[in-house]
Amino acid sequence: MTAQHKDEAAPRHVPVLLNEVMEALGDVSGATVVDGTFGAGGYTSALLDAGAQVVAIDRDPTAISGGQALAAKSGGRLMLVEGRFSALDAHAAASGHPQVDAVVLDLGVSSMQLDEAERGFSFRFDGPLDMRMEVRGLSAADVVNTMPQRELTRLIGILGEERRASAVSRAIAERRKERPFERTSDLAAVIEKVVGRSFKGKQIHPATRTFQALRIYVNRELDEVVDALAAAERALKPGGRLVVVTFHSLEDRIVKKFVAERSRTRAGGSRHMPDIEVPPATFEPIHRGAVDPGEEEVAANPRARSAKLRAARRLDAPAREVDPRELGAPSVAAPAGEE
Repeated sequence: MTAQHKDEAAPRHVPVLLNEVMEALGDVSGATVVDGTFGAGGYTSALLDAGAQVVAIDRDPTAISGGQALAAKSGGRLMLVEGRFSALDAHAAASGHPQVDAVVLDLGVSSMQLDEAERGFSFRFDGPLDMRMEVRGLSAADVVNTMPQRELTRLIGILGEERRASAVSRAIAERRKERPFERTSDLAAVIEKVVGRSFKGKQIHPATRTFQALRIYVNRELDEVVDALAAAERALKPGGRLVVVTFHSLEDRIVKKFVAERSRTRAGGSRHMPDIEVPPATFEPIHRGAVDPGEEEVAANPRARSAKLRAARRLDAPAREVDPRELGAPSVAAPAGEE
């Protein structure tokens, strides 16, 4: 695999399902909206144009730095916050908005991150094997070079949904005995030898699923999603709207189960037992099921092809604790031990 220069990179970030997001949010003129994943500012720009006041959060300091020009020309209607969206209620409150009218979350990795080789998110560019959104803490290189093989198999199999996880982890473990992994192209080449160029007949790169697994693990992405949904429930006013765009089945399953569980008004019993009482619903779905991108958008922006939008309206019932297990959030914490 050869390195690809920045001037050959894909276009800058294009917000996915933007029209559908704005439609799900409704009239936001004069509203206070939390954009929990600021990125390149696509959703935030649209919200500002529609007359909203925006609290925009991003854990990536590069994104916050890049948003300063937009904040400067917003007339005070954009507050940029460097932090995690799992604490979006606290960030909004610290910005003077303990209750907000809407929360929007785009759970995809920013194109800025994918297209910057030095961030190490993508096998398309040769760069340091990093993947840290916050540019600190455990890196992807740390994981592949030190995690016990058995736990690496679980990580790749669960978070990457890679069928050949055992073979991939074995190849990684054998190669790292010779020298540690440091570059994205190096890891991708080892995976490609194991997986080959075809998966279920689809011509996706063989390293796709392993890279996804490492990125999710390094950044605790699924834990963050669970906590963000709970934070949105706490922050939203009655009638407020939650709009979430997902990009892979693991995170979409969590959002789907959250909306279903929080909108449930009764738990089915049986012919011999009465219905079981459940806590009052805190949300009601805005759509039946997920909203997918249209063919025209997918053709113009291939990164939209796996996107799904789910939206719900906040009800009056008080927020309650969220159990990650009920939402199907997998646990892949590696226990202490040797290979």
